[in-house]
Amino acid sequence: MGLTGGMAKTATAMTRQQKFVLSVAVLASFISFLDATVINVALPAISKELGGGLASQQWVVDSYLLTLGAVILLAGSLSDVYGRKKVLLVGLIGFGVASLACAFAPTIEFLIVARGVQGIAGALLVPSSLALILANFTGMGQGRAIGTWTAFTSVANIAGPILGGVLVDSLSWRYVFGINVLPIAVTLFLLMKLDHDHAHLEGARIDYVGAVLGIVGLGFPVFALIEQSNFGWGSPVVMVPMVVGIVALAAFVLWERRTAQPMLPLELFRVRNFSVGNVSTFLIYGALSLGFFSVAVFLQQVAGYSATWAGFAMVPTSLLLIGLSSFFGRLSGRIGPRLFMTVGPIIAGTGFLLMLRFTEQAPYFTEVLPAVLVFGFGMALTVAPLTAAILGAIDPSRSGIASAVNNAVSRVAGLIAVALASLIAGMTVLDLIGFHRVVLVTALFFFAGGLVSLIGIQNPKHISRSQAVTSLRQED
Repeated sequence: MGLTGGMAKTATAMTRQQKFVLSVAVLASFISFLDATVINVALPAISKELGGGLASQQWVVDSYLLTLGAVILLAGSLSDVYGRKKVLLVGLIGFGVASLACAFAPTIEFLIVARGVQGIAGALLVPSSLALILANFTGMGQGRAIGTWTAFTSVANIAGPILGGVLVDSLSWRYVFGINVLPIAVTLFLLMKLDHDHAHLEGARIDYVGAVLGIVGLGFPVFALIEQSNFGWGSPVVMVPMVVGIVALAAFVLWERRTAQPMLPLELFRVRNFSVGNVSTFLIYGALSLGFFSVAVFLQQVAGYSATWAGFAMVPTSLLLIGLSSFFGRLSGRIGPRLFMTVGPIIAGTGFLLMLRFTEQAPYFTEVLPAVLVFGFGMALTVAPLTAAILGAIDPSRSGIASAVNNAVSRVAGLIAVALASLIAGMTVLDLIGFHRVVLVTALFFFAGGLVSLIGIQNPKHISRSQAVTSLRQED
């Protein structure tokens, strides 16, 4: 049986091989998602040892996210042409080497460059791992598998600050990068046991022109948004990259329309759930990144939480995602994703509205915990149905690029949202008033994501309410 097909698929139970594939996909993605957030609480310790001010701290974080978001479309195309296993293998090895380089970085400049290499390798992991699931699961089984994948990768985003805080407080910031080595080694071992990829189609090639235009079109505007707070909008350092990036994006669209084998087939966006779902993704994941950033900063700088305890504040969300994402993924496969993609973001946004009750002391059990619980339940409702709706609408042969597009949208949304945080707060240092502004905007973005889903998402026509109830009763 090949890696991309020929497996027995069931709606109620996974085969041993499917469980094996799912384990590889979850581990590979977990590594990439974890490193996007684990670094945040380590920044003060890094500056203390290697030097550099606020700008250097920003680039330790943003060099990873910038290369990740800019390269991820190319990674999806590579996955479709050369195979998921090969791309995952290169990505894992590259990520491991870059992680060791970060752990032993002698200077802040070296660390920033190594983080950029990490982002490139990380971009190879997520689309290929999710495409691996889509190629080996169908129907309700696919919804369940995506739910499991979503639970663990979402937990990686949230668990990062917790793990980072513990390592920084008890050992050293360098262990934040060293922890990648063991899971990468385990994933490589499991990956080598998978069957070989099917050979790619004869004549298939990589759209290198589109790749360059896409990287410039995504990377330069994000650079401008990050640096505008340092140089101002009138500075050539900001305006030149912004203009060049916008021109490159326009050229990218024109090129993709006329080239024979585009990196991003624009016909994907003619599929309603794919296009609408990516708009929802932009709003929801922009809100998610902005919200996490503001909460982490506020709890430490204003409420006086330690780095470790600020990370632990979000543990209830992790538990809700672990416990409920797979269930809601299966349920979405039966009754359709529209309800979950509408109600979930609204509930998550309500959790951020509850943060308007925060005082400067932010006592955990009376103010923080209720908001975190409501937010976490809303995200558990949202993430698996959102992923399933977007990628389930696309033919499995294009799953790699479809996954890459969706991941690029979420990463770019997060970059833009965090880059604009100071403008939303109205100040360069986050205080209680600025925090309330940010969480209000975060809630509005969540609500907008739910509204877009309500208006635009369509449930599969073959799913009826009676079928959903009967299937659910049978499994119970």
